[in-house]
Amino acid sequence: MAILSDNEDIGIDNKESLHKKNPIIKPENIEYDKTFENSIRPKDFDSYIGQSALKETLKITLQAARLREKPLDHMLFYGPPGLGKTTIAGVIASQMGVEILITSAPALERPRDIIGILMSLKGGEILFIDEIHRLNKVAEEILYPAMEDFTLDMTTGKSQTAKTLRIPLPKFTLIGATTKAGELSSPLRDRFGMIHRLEFYTIDELAQVVKRTAKILEIDVTEEGAKAIAKRSRGTPRIANRLIKRVSDFAIVKYDGKIDEVVANESLDILKIDEFGLDNTDRALLNLIIEKYDGGPVGVETIAAALSEDVRTIEDVCEPYLLQAGLLQRTPRGRKVSPEGYRHLGRKMPSEQTRLF
Repeated sequence: MAILSDNEDIGIDNKESLHKKNPIIKPENIEYDKTFENSIRPKDFDSYIGQSALKETLKITLQAARLREKPLDHMLFYGPPGLGKTTIAGVIASQMGVEILITSAPALERPRDIIGILMSLKGGEILFIDEIHRLNKVAEEILYPAMEDFTLDMTTGKSQTAKTLRIPLPKFTLIGATTKAGELSSPLRDRFGMIHRLEFYTIDELAQVVKRTAKILEIDVTEEGAKAIAKRSRGTPRIANRLIKRVSDFAIVKYDGKIDEVVANESLDILKIDEFGLDNTDRALLNLIIEKYDGGPVGVETIAAALSEDVRTIEDVCEPYLLQAGLLQRTPRGRKVSPEGYRHLGRKMPSEQTRLF
């Protein structure tokens, strides 16, 4: 139940003024603007590449919801950053023909922030909260009755003037996205009717992403050039989209403007991105563990301090792909470079006897 101070009293007639103050993006009918990030976002399942199993499940779910003429169940998408959690939420809204309100958990600091958003919702709309695991406790507790009963419980005033309000809300769908599903509290996680993990993309899927983005941005790229970029994109569409722009810059300035396999590889070599998609920070992490800690195990806090990086950067940006690629191992005692990691760096793995001494 939300408890508001006197200067935060919210009446039902106050919805409009609250809505104007909320830190949300409200695309009109899911028509994205023409910035790079938004211009390349798919707007339907046919143009959304990858996540095949998830798409098939969602198509059935959306069709069933339309036949019932009821809003969708609340959904939670989790997985490493850059895999398309926000994009697929926009696709769902577009396919359902409803509007989507987009915000992030850190922006919902005060009770009035989340209350204002909930009171401004219309029937069937989608509320998308990114990094939902970072919601503060008060905002989370306000969401409980809103998700279950579509009501808003509030207490206004103090002592003898205190009043309890139970305000009905229109039926809506909450879509949450997080890179750390394990950090969600059980009461919040259990209120989602559908929970899906987004997987890393294959090279062929990423090549399709590269070609689609190149077509939208009017960049000339061959099949081999697209695959060369895809191989170094760490299984992540966001990185693939970023690399196609960087390689395009090199192709225009240093070559004839066309991206083939040679141009792609030479450009990415200049950018210090190797054939596994590792950049300087990734290689520095692996080399640090090998050179300073005999290949590990070593704690993530120690690694972060030695690299002058934030622990969250190591855990959220570097580690997921290094673990996925089999270059790094996570053990109960800390991080450890795998045999594949030694081979990739061209280093000889020490024998067990050498490591004991």
